[in-house]
Amino acid sequence: MIEIPRDVSAFAESAAPADVVRRQYQAAARGDLSALRATLAEDVEWTEMAGFPLAGTHRTPKGVTTNVMERLTAEWDDWTAHDDTYVVDGENVVVLARYTAVHKGTGKPLAVRVAHHFTVRGGRIVRFEQFTDTALVRDAMTA
Repeated sequence: MIEIPRDVSAFAESAAPADVVRRQYQAAARGDLSALRATLAEDVEWTEMAGFPLAGTHRTPKGVTTNVMERLTAEWDDWTAHDDTYVVDGENVVVLARYTAVHKGTGKPLAVRVAHHFTVRGGRIVRFEQFTDTALVRDAMTA
């Protein structure tokens, strides 16, 4: 887990790749789609992996929040991406994380590990790619 600097205003304005990614996770956890969109470049490419219910590449900050975050909220209770470990190499940030949620249709809980690869340039996320066990997600979605 990365440490958030004590100077919260510096963290909020930091263009450091790990800080930008951390702000994205925090905004998602609060359900603050406006703050989440502020972490994304206008030409962002956000890829949910094949086999995941939202599979495909979504573009633009509005496209990402509409086609990913809003759909997750509509289909799952308490969808949370827990960002556990950050590995940073220049503009690349890999986050080892886990998803937890309960599917609204089946009532089944989900707990699955995930890896997220972000590319951050100019203080904005320009690329995202998700890696997870999609079979566990599908299992939680089926009765």
